[in-house]
Formats: sequence, C-alpha cells, structure tokens
Amino acid sequence: MKRRTVLKMMAAAPAAAAITWTPAEAAQAHEHAHAARQTAARTKAPYKPKFFTAHEWTTVTMLVDLIIPRDERSGSATDVGVPEFMDFIVNDQPPRQNAMRGGLRWLDTQCEKRFDKTFVDCTDVQRTEVLDDIAWPQKARPEMSHGVTFFNSFRDLTATGFWTTKIGMADLQYTGNTFVPIWKGCPDEALAKLGVKRQA
Repeated sequence: MKRRTVLKMMAAAPAAAAITWTPAEAAQAHEHAHAARQTAARTKAPYKPKFFTAHEWTTVTMLVDLIIPRDERSGSATDVGVPEFMDFIVNDQPPRQNAMRGGLRWLDTQCEKRFDKTFVDCTDVQRTEVLDDIAWPQKARPEMSHGVTFFNSFRDLTATGFWTTKIGMADLQYTGNTFVPIWKGCPDEALAKLGVKRQA
C-alpha cells in the first residue's frame, strides 16, 4: 500500500473512524516513543512494550509497515517509532485497550480460519487477501464490519504516529511552523487556482 493511498483512504473514511486523540496526547506519545528508542539503542536491548503481548507486538510492527512501508521518499512506520507510539497511547487509555486487543485477535482468527496460521505466519499474499477485505469500508462485506472498524482505527493511529514526526512532516512536504519575516499575501499561483484576484 502506498502512503498516498493511505492518505486518500483516510480522507474517504467515515466520520466515526476519525482520529480521536488530541495533539497533546500525540506529542506525549512521541516523547515516550523517542525516549524508548534512545534507551533501546543505548542499552542494545529491544523495546519492551507495556501494553502489547510479545505476539501482539510482532503483529503491530508488521501491520504498521504494511500500512506505511519504507519507500524512496521516506522511512517506514517502524523507522519513526509508530509501534512505540501506539504502545504508549493504548497503555495510557484503558477504553481503547479492548478494541485494540480484540482487533488484533480478530485478524489472527480470520487468518486461522482461512489459512490455519496467525497473521504474522501467513504469506504476503495471504495477509493482503485479509487486509483487502477490511481496508475499503465501502466495499467490505457486512460480516467484515468488526475488522473494518478495527482497521480504520488502527490505520488512523498509524498515520497519526507517522505524519506527526519530523520524517512524516517532511514526507507530506509540510511547510508550516516556518518563520516568515515579511508576509506578501497569498501567492499569485494559489489565487489563480482559486479563481480569485488580489484586491488593490
């Protein structure tokens, strides 16, 4: 899945699946993720999740990179610490825990029914088959509704974790938070695109 596709899908997702965490929560989670990665690098010990089990952690790290893989433009979701970000968010907010744990279990149950394997043990083709059934809400069969709800929320959290980092903002070519010494007004090309003219 290309990251441009993720952005388009998020824009088309129903309002009920919208991001439900605040900028302050995201900032705090990023601080935690950054500190955790620094500690892991310094001690040469892998990050130990506070919420996810070992199996869930493996699933989460695989799934976030399927949603936002590394490409020629920037790193992947795991490169910027999205799993650690998620672990902090979910551990800190008990109301989200059942939905996350249940969704990851739903994913394994689907794979076990179809392929007699958990999600992480499936082939790329098998994982894609399951994800294709839940990644497009308007096309999903009614019996996939639980998976659709989980995946919408998981994809939103992945995107929040990725595109609120320095690497993610560079990937979006975000130009905000930049000092502008002299404001010259809206650029002419933007005005032309909007079909308006500068007032004298």
